Amino acid sequence: MELSNINFLALAVAAIASFALGSVWYSLLFGKAWQNAVGITKDSLEGVNMALIFGSSFILMLLMNFGLAVILQGHAGSDVSLFSGALYGFLIGVFFVATSIGINILYQRKSFTLWAIDAGYQVLFLTVAGAILGAWR
Repeated sequence: MELSNINFLALAVAAIASFALGSVWYSLLFGKAWQNAVGITKDSLEGVNMALIFGSSFILMLLMNFGLAVILQGHAGSDVSLFSGALYGFLIGVFFVATSIGINILYQRKSFTLWAIDAGYQVLFLTVAGAILGAWR
């Protein structure tokens, strides 16, 4: 696996974009619906180490974006572009991440709403990250 062709600045920007998208997705757009679907109350958030949660989330997003960058490099090669990167991100999001979340949701007996919110975010963030990684070579 050749890593010298990966643009690590683009990787960092894609991770920041993923995190920013999650901030908007889980607060402004679907915050209340997500909290209701998960069963989180304001009281249950007291005493939670949000710095640890956000920091760990960012590291995991960075790892996902790194994996996407490796896949783009290995399969799209020099032909990768904004469009092909977005397409790869979308396909990985739909066929791997959303389905995996769906399996977990089924066994946990959680709602379709929770699946739609969580899977929708993952698909969108991988699509955006793929576009950034594909365009910024």
